[in-house]
Amino acid sequence: MLERLNQALDHLEASLDREVDMAEVARIAAVSEYHFRRLFSTLAGMPLPVYVRRRRMTLAGAEVLAGELTLLDVAVRYGYGSGEAFARAFRSVHGVGPGEARRTGAVLTAQPRMSFRLVVEGSTTMRYRIVEKEAFRIVGRKARVPLVHEGVNAAAAAHVARLDEQAVVRMKELVAREPEGILSAAVHLSDSREEGAEVDYWIGVVTGPEAAVEELDALDVPAGTWAVFDNHGPYPNALQELWRDVFTQWFPSNPYASRPGPELLRTQPVEIGAQTDSQLWIPVERGSASAGA
Repeated sequence: MLERLNQALDHLEASLDREVDMAEVARIAAVSEYHFRRLFSTLAGMPLPVYVRRRRMTLAGAEVLAGELTLLDVAVRYGYGSGEAFARAFRSVHGVGPGEARRTGAVLTAQPRMSFRLVVEGSTTMRYRIVEKEAFRIVGRKARVPLVHEGVNAAAAAHVARLDEQAVVRMKELVAREPEGILSAAVHLSDSREEGAEVDYWIGVVTGPEAAVEELDALDVPAGTWAVFDNHGPYPNALQELWRDVFTQWFPSNPYASRPGPELLRTQPVEIGAQTDSQLWIPVERGSASAGA
């Protein structure tokens, strides 16, 4: 699969002087566009549109400094219909406008071309199973929080602390489906998995699709396939590492792709650093590429 990902990046690189057909890029990678964007964001540490803009502005920056084309010609070459739009994109990457950069020979910022390669860092194994689930409903309380890749997520912890005992008791009464018990769910609002990207963070339980409680929020989840990962380790670092490893190691090595849906986590809250057992549910679909391609 890494070979296909790199072929997709080669095609993207060749398309920087025109509108990039992301559906075609994903087709070359043999995954859905949704999964390609999610996978790229996790592997690269930035959303795909940000990488494309930075690469375009890296190439445009070299042409601006070379002085062989007018600034409008450079803007048009890289897909901008006006000098103003080009100048805004240029400044967002380089910190200066193209005119100032040409006049002063300013120091610019370069985004290197990316490629993916396999790096063996250890002998960690990942225990997982594939589950087909009927439609269900998550009933609980939600809050919008930023992603935090290492350490405690203060916004998520504050959301948990705000739960009243009555709500917790009511949730427990509604448990009707696996995974059982009170769990958390993350619903990503964009393709980005970079630090600080916002998600809807749920604390709730899995119930039947007909369950409803006026004082609690509800999220309907359609039927689908889930990859379920069991985990044991120090809280919360082991969980954050598991999330990372699923997207950077498990997906590139298995014939599955992510699909839209909440990512479910069932864990027993413990003191920071204490050992705990957890279970992570990721919505997946069978991919068209074979593992190890």
